[in-house]
Amino acid sequence: MLTGLPFYISLLFIFTTLITFIFFIAALKKYDSGKTSIIVTLIIIAWLSLHAILAISNFYIVTDNIPPRFAILVVPPLLVILILFVTSGGRKFIDSLSLKILTQLHVVRLFVEIILYWLFLYKYIPGLMTFEGRNFDILTGLTAPLIAYYGFNKYKLSSKFMIIWNVVTLLLLLNIVVNAVLSAPFPFQQFGFDQPNIAVLYFPFIWLPGFIVPVVLFSHLVLIRRLSKINS
Repeated sequence: MLTGLPFYISLLFIFTTLITFIFFIAALKKYDSGKTSIIVTLIIIAWLSLHAILAISNFYIVTDNIPPRFAILVVPPLLVILILFVTSGGRKFIDSLSLKILTQLHVVRLFVEIILYWLFLYKYIPGLMTFEGRNFDILTGLTAPLIAYYGFNKYKLSSKFMIIWNVVTLLLLLNIVVNAVLSAPFPFQQFGFDQPNIAVLYFPFIWLPGFIVPVVLFSHLVLIRRLSKINS
């Protein structure tokens, strides 16, 4: 646990993780009979629990390994995303998700940006990871509800426009991910030496790279795939 951090910051982050989870399961349950959503729910709970236990036991604060222990956290979700996109069963799962809810899901990035700014003030991440630095992801959180409403409720936005929005906001995500990784105290650190990114090595913030970021990434990829099929 991070010392000297007000409890409400951790509490808000746990709430943000829960909201991300609820959005994702809601996107699945929109067209699911129930069995798949139950299985996915159990897998996610097990995944979050495993890494909460590892983080609480200070497993991730050992950062001088090559490859970093952090790979145990981020590689499996990326492999799952890859498998879903390259297999017929995975693509069937992808095509069953609600595009509207997956778009609404991105509002959680607004909460993430607020939390990151607080973590910067308490010297647990560098300033470049906030909206005062190189992180412009707050724009995604602010615009996501508008894109969802005017795109899927009012049908006033074309699929091409929504594809562009997803591509741009995906690039914003990749920008902060790269800066966050290169600011962490790994052997290949490039930024933030005076105030490195250590918050994500501790509970509950371990869930940001281990769950929230993969879900957000997956949502963008699903939206781009599905909207491209509509636009073609």
